[in-house]
Amino acid sequence: MKIVKVAIVGAGQVGFSIYKMLKAMEEVKIVGLADINPTAPGILAAVQNDVPISDDFRDLLSIKDLDVIIDATGVPEVHERLHRIKDDEIAVMEAKAANLLMAIFREKEELLEIKRVQGQLSAILDSMQEAIEVADIEGNIKFVNSAFSRITGITEKERIGQNIFEASPDGALATVLKTGNIVFGHRTQVGGSNAEVISNAAPIIVEGAMEGGVVVFQHFTDVMKLMEELKKSTTIIENLTDKLVQVTTSKYTFEDILGSSAEIKNCVDLAEKSARSNSTVLLLGESGTGKDLFAHAIHSSSMRREYPFIKVNCAAIPETLLESEFFGYAKGAFTGAVKSKIGKFELAHGGTIFLDEIGDMNLLLQGKLLRVLQEMEFERVGDTQTIKVDVRVIAATNRKLRDLIRQGKFREDLFYRLNVVEIIVPPLRVRKEDLPALINNLLVKLNRKLGKKVRGISEEAEEVLLNYDWPGNIRELENVIERVMVTTDEEILTKKNFIQHVNQNKIHPDRDIDLMPIDQMEVMLIRKAVAKYGNTVEGKRRASQALNISLATLYNKLKRAGPANIKI
Repeated sequence: MKIVKVAIVGAGQVGFSIYKMLKAMEEVKIVGLADINPTAPGILAAVQNDVPISDDFRDLLSIKDLDVIIDATGVPEVHERLHRIKDDEIAVMEAKAANLLMAIFREKEELLEIKRVQGQLSAILDSMQEAIEVADIEGNIKFVNSAFSRITGITEKERIGQNIFEASPDGALATVLKTGNIVFGHRTQVGGSNAEVISNAAPIIVEGAMEGGVVVFQHFTDVMKLMEELKKSTTIIENLTDKLVQVTTSKYTFEDILGSSAEIKNCVDLAEKSARSNSTVLLLGESGTGKDLFAHAIHSSSMRREYPFIKVNCAAIPETLLESEFFGYAKGAFTGAVKSKIGKFELAHGGTIFLDEIGDMNLLLQGKLLRVLQEMEFERVGDTQTIKVDVRVIAATNRKLRDLIRQGKFREDLFYRLNVVEIIVPPLRVRKEDLPALINNLLVKLNRKLGKKVRGISEEAEEVLLNYDWPGNIRELENVIERVMVTTDEEILTKKNFIQHVNQNKIHPDRDIDLMPIDQMEVMLIRKAVAKYGNTVEGKRRASQALNISLATLYNKLKRAGPANIKI
């Protein structure tokens, strides 16, 4: 078997995914990775596995007997240069082509997973005391478990391949295949044996069509035991189905966070550092700034990225249901609880739970959440069994939690437990230099969504957007651009397209201020700076920069102004 030697250019998320895929293939040997970022995930993985790395992709071309270079950068200049300087014997593959291989590889993994699950189910069914027999729509017997042979004396080899209409024409399975109806409590003698049994049988329905049938039976004297085991099996299947439906993963990475302003760069840098730990993160910021995006990105860059990412919007769930949503409930815990339900914390085991709008949680549930954060254990509603979990918590809110603490609406101990790493996502009005990049990204996104061909906006239109303060932040920006694109067929959006949408909520500048003593004017400016950037340490640091004074000077002036004028 010939080993294909492969080198990868670009070790970001795309390159890292390709690296993981090829690493698992015996026919492929990864002989090098190149990326200008020494902390790219692919580079870090390569170092751990002793794969050669470089910050210059040209170094890869000197590798002896290299067969293929995969360009995962997505940069046309890099791809063109690779083609220009490589040897003729070396093939170059773009990441788009590699993505096709990844899709095929994922299909292969899914098929292997299906086979693994089939093996597990077969083992489970063989361990059951009840006899199980499965036939297709034509009556051909496809499966019997070990208990079938034990109860009837008929071996698996003898039974599989027979037709149920010949082997046991009066049995429950044959009746189901003839009528399509469920058969319950059918007493009969198994064809080909002397075993008298009680049978339950049901059709197998796939996408609305009957594909076959299954019968479960036991000796007549063991019928009560049969019913009990069936109930247990049904509960397990229902719980696993509920869990599968609810489990999700993160959708965004740090590459999806756009902007080159100092504010957003500092925010992303802190978030990337926090992703490398298991510490609880508190995301603060106005509505529409992208806190949700940061939560997804932190999870996708963490060691928990292969595990679930579960989001709970604390403001969207009624208070009476929050506890059961968080912790689940036991069967019979309240009226209508006909079966047990798995809670969000249990679903997030091993991964991350994102508690959005945490400031809207009631005080009683805050206490229970504090216990989970401290001890990583809880009980389902109506149950006494303690469930232990391993979950990383990310919380977010647009409310001022310190004010809520003073009002007695938020627990101070929970705040400090959540506020291990505090990330303040800046509003759009303080990072307006990022507007062009955000606008271009939204145009591309909305062109696909709306089927439009908008190429950009005019300078006058951009000036209108830059002069607006965006109280709704990026969410409002997306809303305005989509509204304009829906109502116009122009390829270049102009000032007239936007003026009516931003003017209706225009934040008017302050009117001229009457003459006043300089010290009063100073207090007013300090108050305005602190109000704009926030009363946190980071907010005061940015306020001092805006006022062109040192942080120590700002604290001195705040102290002299006193609490009557400015909150310290």
